[in-house]
Amino acid sequence: MSAENKEPIYTSDSRGNDDTGDGSEEKPFKTILQAMRKAGSEPFPVIYVDGKADVKYDVAAKSQLKKIQKIWVRENYKQADKSKKEDEDQEKRAKNLEEAKKIVISEDKSLPEAKRIKIVEGEKCRNIRIKIYGWAHRIRRQGKNLMFITLRDGTGFLQCVLNDKLCHTYDALVLQTESSVLLYGTIKVLPEGKMAPGGHELVVDYWELIGLAPPGGADSILNEQALPRRSSGKSPHYDTRDHYLDRGYCEITPPSIVQTQVEGGSTLFKMDYFGEEAYLTQSSQLYLETCLPSMGDVFCIAESFRAEQSRTRRHLAEYTHVEAECPFITFEDLLNRLEDLICDVVDRVLKSPYGHIVHELNPNFQVPKRPFLRMNYSEAIEYLKENNITKEDGTFYEFGEDIPEMPERKMTDQINKPIMLCRFPANIKSFYMSKCPEDLRLTESVDVLLPNVGEIVGGIHEDMGIGRAVRGLQTRGY
Repeated sequence: MSAENKEPIYTSDSRGNDDTGDGSEEKPFKTILQAMRKAGSEPFPVIYVDGKADVKYDVAAKSQLKKIQKIWVRENYKQADKSKKEDEDQEKRAKNLEEAKKIVISEDKSLPEAKRIKIVEGEKCRNIRIKIYGWAHRIRRQGKNLMFITLRDGTGFLQCVLNDKLCHTYDALVLQTESSVLLYGTIKVLPEGKMAPGGHELVVDYWELIGLAPPGGADSILNEQALPRRSSGKSPHYDTRDHYLDRGYCEITPPSIVQTQVEGGSTLFKMDYFGEEAYLTQSSQLYLETCLPSMGDVFCIAESFRAEQSRTRRHLAEYTHVEAECPFITFEDLLNRLEDLICDVVDRVLKSPYGHIVHELNPNFQVPKRPFLRMNYSEAIEYLKENNITKEDGTFYEFGEDIPEMPERKMTDQINKPIMLCRFPANIKSFYMSKCPEDLRLTESVDVLLPNVGEIVGGIHEDMGIGRAVRGLQTRGY
């Protein structure tokens, strides 16, 4: 088709857009190069550009077109070379896969029988032949003869090394992350200076592909709306539960469907419960309090729900909530119990078979040391002013205002030690919190803040000698 018979394409440096334009007079492209890309081939149609004086469009000058055409030709050559290389690579990979189908591996029956273990048992099973089922968490290939698989089985992570023929099979070439596998071999201590989970690696002598994951692994089936599970290994819930049981608390299993609100009506999930209005619980506080007279110190580890459409780590629609209630304690008792809870649980986690994971995920983790810094709300307000930590508009926080997460975290990170932020003003706290005897404007309340984490626990002292020893130790922030 001749250039005269083709639909003209319009461009405008001032009004056009190469991304959203379509080359029409109403929606022009910004550049002549984009107009040539749309045309696709020569001869190009008539290309218009910004006109002079009162003329909206003029035909592009030949000299202008010739200059841009050279760029367009070079671009096409590059694209052609790229497509050719991609075709060659695809053909080469298809050939390699066909060749790989001929390679067969089998278990060497002359080797000792493999003992099936979990990754967490790896240290005590070094230097003996073992087999482990798991999922390929990460895969790294180095040339044709070496492949590393970071294996995950729910109890931890293990670096696995595959050499030579083990890397040449069809299954090895198509292996994707999140595929399930069975690996045989011997766990060896790493040479000095090398690093891997547990300080050792599995030298594989045979392996089997159990189930192949889709290309791209989990990333290919998760979208931006998905909430992936972020924990690994054994949950700290076990150690938290052990702490409470060791301290003489009684565990309660409260219901998740309730007819009362705790935190306020705006965050309730409502439902029809056999003709009556009910809600998913926001907190088990009220149930725990009813158990106090018969059971004394009580706790629960249960789900809580908040109808908050937020994806920050501090606001989840559903989360695991650790809550406890203690009768007949003072505010000072409350602070001491919180300090004991945090230090003891951290110590239990680090001493558990999964303790190494803490330092692998956070090499700079610092064990919280007692005593925690005890800072009153009024002192925090003064600290923010003295260190020029302001609101977004540049003004300072004043007494009686809530301190949001960001300035609170800045302060905690600067001080760089655990802080028990105490005695918040009554006007920003719930009505049932005990007032401070020394200043009735304040409440006997506390938030525990950790550097690089933020708030992990909220506690209050209530009237009638009842203290909520902890309410708010949640998996999202612990």
